[in-house]
Amino acid sequence: MRDMRDFIGGLPKCELHLHIEGTLEPELKFALAERNGIELPYASVEEMRATYRFDSLASFLTVYYDGMRVLLHEPDFYDLAMAYLRKAASQNVRYVEMFFDPQAHTGRGVPFDVVVRGLTRAIGDARRELGIRAQLIMCFLRDFQAEYAMATLVQSLAYREWIVGIGLDSDERGNPPAKFAAVYARARAEGYRLTMHCDVDQENSVEHIRQAIEDIGVDRIDHGSNALEDPKLVAAIKERGLGLTVCPVSNSFVVDGIKGAEIRRMLDEGILVTINSDDPAYMDAYVQENLERTQADLGLTEAEVARFEYNAFAIAWLPEDVKDAYIAEVDAWVAAG
Repeated sequence: MRDMRDFIGGLPKCELHLHIEGTLEPELKFALAERNGIELPYASVEEMRATYRFDSLASFLTVYYDGMRVLLHEPDFYDLAMAYLRKAASQNVRYVEMFFDPQAHTGRGVPFDVVVRGLTRAIGDARRELGIRAQLIMCFLRDFQAEYAMATLVQSLAYREWIVGIGLDSDERGNPPAKFAAVYARARAEGYRLTMHCDVDQENSVEHIRQAIEDIGVDRIDHGSNALEDPKLVAAIKERGLGLTVCPVSNSFVVDGIKGAEIRRMLDEGILVTINSDDPAYMDAYVQENLERTQADLGLTEAEVARFEYNAFAIAWLPEDVKDAYIAEVDAWVAAG
């Protein structure tokens, strides 16, 4: 008889809300800083980790963006992605859609080509060497102008075959989805899939989710638990089969708790809710730990934990036959118990 940790450990997993820059562990940050001749304001890994104390989205973003300055060259982005993909494979993640923030790099003078080639090369090597599959989602930073996002979108078209979709992240205050309506319309016309952060308990959260669904027409929502405050939004999410990519441990860093009651309600209402790690190097919790925390806090059964992975593979941006094969792997693991 397997215990819950063993069940979660062996469960084939799909991660759909993962910022690759948020996987930059302190050890790798030090290594890249040394390689690139950058001096860090920390004497040790432990001292750096001690600064990872966040009480808001804004306080997290300050540390998050500062950490990126060690990423300068294609091998840096390759090493970043490979380190995450090795970790994910060790937790039996079979497929991941990883966000990347090109503007956070091009704004520092790092060419778009350097970023995307390093990440894509790692994705190819990881599939061959580790058996894990991955795709890229390009995020726009919502606290910049929409014109900058449009220029980045146009720049990305030369790499269209390597990027499956677009997203929107960073500070949501004063930066509603409607600001980027034209960018999203162009991205849809170019064949990109569409997702968007609607962070937890932000100003105008419910209205932002409404805009994302009704005005933008997203395929998924990242976070999005505040939709439960409006029955019409809940109905629209269910009717359209929209997935919500929630991040429990990440939630606990910026609000009170993991939003467990909301996750429980999403499961009970049949919403396609998924569990993800967001920025695991800063939260000290990859997808395995997020599933364990959610299961423990909510007292979930094996079937309920497995539902997160059924949901994730169902809403993944993959061909149907590939999704079916992954779902069959989940079936087999559930049945093995």
